[in-house]
Amino acid sequence: MASSHDTKISLPIAVIIGMNAMIGAGIFTAPAAIASYAGPMGIAIYLCVVMAALFLALALARVAALFPQEGSFYVYASQWGGHTVGIIASWAYVIGLTTAMGLLSRVAGLYLQPFFPDYSAHTLGLITLVSLTALNMVGITLSELGQQVLIVCTTFPIIATIILCFSKAQVTNLIPFAPYGFTNIFKATRAVIFGFFGFECAASLFAIVRDPERNVPRAITSSVILVGILYTLFVASLILSTPLQFFSNPHMLISDILQATFPNNSWLLKAIHISILSAIFGTLHSMIWSLSALLIALTHKLKSKTARALTAHISPRMAVLLVGAIIFISFSTLNHMDLFFSLTNLGVVSAFLLSIITLLTIKKERTISTFLGIFAALTFLFFALEGVILELNKLIY
Repeated sequence: MASSHDTKISLPIAVIIGMNAMIGAGIFTAPAAIASYAGPMGIAIYLCVVMAALFLALALARVAALFPQEGSFYVYASQWGGHTVGIIASWAYVIGLTTAMGLLSRVAGLYLQPFFPDYSAHTLGLITLVSLTALNMVGITLSELGQQVLIVCTTFPIIATIILCFSKAQVTNLIPFAPYGFTNIFKATRAVIFGFFGFECAASLFAIVRDPERNVPRAITSSVILVGILYTLFVASLILSTPLQFFSNPHMLISDILQATFPNNSWLLKAIHISILSAIFGTLHSMIWSLSALLIALTHKLKSKTARALTAHISPRMAVLLVGAIIFISFSTLNHMDLFFSLTNLGVVSAFLLSIITLLTIKKERTISTFLGIFAALTFLFFALEGVILELNKLIY
């Protein structure tokens, strides 16, 4: 009989899960938005967000190291705010990430439609969500194998695109550097931030990571650094190789942009298109898995007798189904991509901020790194609130 240790996931797998959770969550939806809103200046914006995301990751990793317990955001935020703030932080994160997964399910449908033209993108997105929810119900062993295969498929379109685009890079495509001025920086930043969410999922998997006190913080920071490098090269290569007029729509698919730039590389573009689908599948797979683990942990933190009685029999499979159901609500009710971005940012960054504030209650943790992490979270939160207000005004008026 296998020991409980044998069912734990290793540090490399935790890093891979973090990378899979980030790659696909935004990198294949962000470049067109960045270029159409900010032009070549989007490269500088990306570098700034990579640094800010690293500040956030370092601060959150420090909290995870200080409080190495199951429950992640609940545990972190409750250190200073008690049970209520812990619950708020946890549900803000769950709602934010499930909103993001609703968007990714829609994007999956768009990328699947060229292969299944008889079905609508909405139907294909729904099939994707149901299928990946079912896959997560199989268990940890299959999920580990899936993560290892998917990281290869996930990084292939990025690396292939980087090589392909740098082969046609032209410095003249950087001029003018800021064609739209600085008024659209906030719009571009919201799209960039979205692409980094997922690095924290290693903290949600605390109960199933080997040596979590050591490996959870390492998984968080390692995944951000690796993905940050890939993201920056990816966006820079696209902007350097593609004339600005090709970025006419902030919601264009990467495969459409590449087709316009490289019309004679159809076989490679098709391979990239398929791999982008794998990346999106990997994101959905990773987040359904980690969110269900967090949901189970949250049921252990409930204090109300009624609530504990209602959740006492929630199994891992039931938790996966509940997460899938919440994602379905997002998938079915939200129709505007910018609103997806802003609501996701609002929920997730709120959880980050409420968690990192805990470091301020510990004298020796009041370091520059802590304050940089809090400043980054407040900046991202401002962009998110602004985005939600703007999008709601559009819907109302």
